[in-house]
Amino acid sequence: MTESIVILSIAALGLLIATIVFTHMKKTKPYRDFSTIMLRIKTWWGMLAIFTVATLFHSAISLLSLMLLCFLALKEYFSMMRTRKADRQLFIWAYLAIPIQFYWIYIDWYGMYIVFIPVYIFLLLPMARVFRNGTLGFLRSVSSTQWGLMLMVFGLSHLAYYQTATPQYGAELVLYLVVLTQVSDIVHNYVSIYFGKHKVVPTANPAITWEGFTASLLVTTLLAWVLYPHLTPVNELYGVLSGALICIAGFFGMLTISVLKRDLLIGNRSKFDQLKDQYLNRVDSLTYTAPVFFHVTRYFFDFM
Repeated sequence: MTESIVILSIAALGLLIATIVFTHMKKTKPYRDFSTIMLRIKTWWGMLAIFTVATLFHSAISLLSLMLLCFLALKEYFSMMRTRKADRQLFIWAYLAIPIQFYWIYIDWYGMYIVFIPVYIFLLLPMARVFRNGTLGFLRSVSSTQWGLMLMVFGLSHLAYYQTATPQYGAELVLYLVVLTQVSDIVHNYVSIYFGKHKVVPTANPAITWEGFTASLLVTTLLAWVLYPHLTPVNELYGVLSGALICIAGFFGMLTISVLKRDLLIGNRSKFDQLKDQYLNRVDSLTYTAPVFFHVTRYFFDFM
């Protein structure tokens, strides 16, 4: 507990310094686009508040906070879809899946948690559309809804399962995961702004570059080597490799969400600009890093 409080205090100090530095840079260099980095920093403050409450008080508060995060992310995702009246019931059933998914976490029923959305919701959700007598656009609406549930609910809900899977190390592992994920994102965006020349997917997100990815991979791996003895019970090899794993998974998450938004919002530039400061941009990497880090760690170590 004491070590966790020290880490949280250091994280808060680091965030304060980052906020001051980038706010100053935003004012002195208005021709540079720091919106993505500032958005990441705001996300850090919110995550830090959740982890502080979970560490100092009760994990149930953290569970409710993360459930709200999943709801808001899914709601924003649905707002990007071109919907019909027949899709409304589909969305209602999708929202109802969120508290059920988190109930499995609360009672620690891992077997049901891990198959509820990928198996049962995947098979049963289309029935809500079938019984509405809607055939036009059936595949697009159902598959888009299922994909949103997988990313925004199934993926992000892993953040809540860490503390249930391992009460002794759960809060520290989530803090470790989120710090590495967000540092990776910030380094990637900063390097891409100043040094990025080779874009990965220019049509989806021109801010994602190979120079940014390389720099974030190096920094995240080094930071993982520094943090793993304080926040995780893993060995040195996995501590270092986990930094690379989180960076690569987060990179895939950013790419996927970027392409998703471009596809869903083709021809709607105003809506695309409006969503720049919303939840999807804040948690895009976590939709991948949370489940990947969870399952790889669970596979190799007995404490989860």
